[in-house]
Amino acid sequence: MNKINDVEQHLRAHRYHWLVTGAAGFIGSNLVEALLRLGQRVTGLDNFATGHQRNLDQVRDLVGATLWANFTFIGADIRNLADCHRACEGVHYVLHEAALGSVSRSIDNPIGTNETNITGFLNMLVAARDAGVKRFVYAASSSTYGDHPALPKIEHQIGNPLSPYAVTKYVNELYANVFGRTYGMESIGLRYFNVFGPRQDPNGAYAAVIPQWIAALIRNTPLRINGDGETSRDFCYIDNVVQANLLAALADKDAANQVYNVALNDRTTLNQLYQMMRELLRERFPHVAAHAPQYVDFRPGDVRHSQADISKAAALLGYVPTHRIGEGLKQAMDWYVRDLARQGNAPGVPQ
Repeated sequence: MNKINDVEQHLRAHRYHWLVTGAAGFIGSNLVEALLRLGQRVTGLDNFATGHQRNLDQVRDLVGATLWANFTFIGADIRNLADCHRACEGVHYVLHEAALGSVSRSIDNPIGTNETNITGFLNMLVAARDAGVKRFVYAASSSTYGDHPALPKIEHQIGNPLSPYAVTKYVNELYANVFGRTYGMESIGLRYFNVFGPRQDPNGAYAAVIPQWIAALIRNTPLRINGDGETSRDFCYIDNVVQANLLAALADKDAANQVYNVALNDRTTLNQLYQMMRELLRERFPHVAAHAPQYVDFRPGDVRHSQADISKAAALLGYVPTHRIGEGLKQAMDWYVRDLARQGNAPGVPQ
């Protein structure tokens, strides 16, 4: 039996109180769903800056009324310390996902990114410390590797940050480390690499590439690829991220106060990604066969290639990805199509 099966079995037999910040967001709502399915008590915190009520509504419908009764929502803001203290009351484990994501957003709005990602993060650390939580697991980022050229990325080798967002996520790691040394607080940072899956928003200027491109292909609208399309990423399906969070929360004490890559140890170019999507959508949407991308300038702050070494997470957390990119895309595609149909602008899909 692998480690995640052990953890899930333990959680089915033991009920803890979890706080998920950013609960109405893409990753947060998937964590809420997984925890409720395991019979856990969950409090969710969100200010809906980037999250959506519809994500929580979908979780409610998927888990059913009985399990949903174990969920409490707090409409609040991590930039407010009092809100953080209120949310942490009686909590055993914190999964901190709340943040202003996106490299490009941070370039446009560095002050707002700093307020949420650094001040908000510090507020959550203080509140979790004061509440005596067992462990604080937080969303770190592959952007922390900055301009370091080595591939695959190894946790202890980082370069200079290339965006305000990258600065904020590195500062999170520094603060968490200091709280461990100063207050004996246990934390684990998970450096996510290009996460994708159901409930990821395809709309808006800062939408992630996979849902944005799927929407463009289905709607037959322009799709822009930054640079020559040979930029590569280690795309990670949401189920792998959920697994990593559960493992990190319940890992042995020796694994605490460290950071871990969460990805596949793989690389997919943007051109390859585009072709994979076309193939998956071609049968349902024949117009996709004639679709062609538009190549535009490279985006400021982006790294050229990204690939994670996941051996540390495998050794200390027991992390074993269950979905490669192709498997994840196939599993998520039905949700993306249904979501666009819900919005009323997916041609050829029943409303």
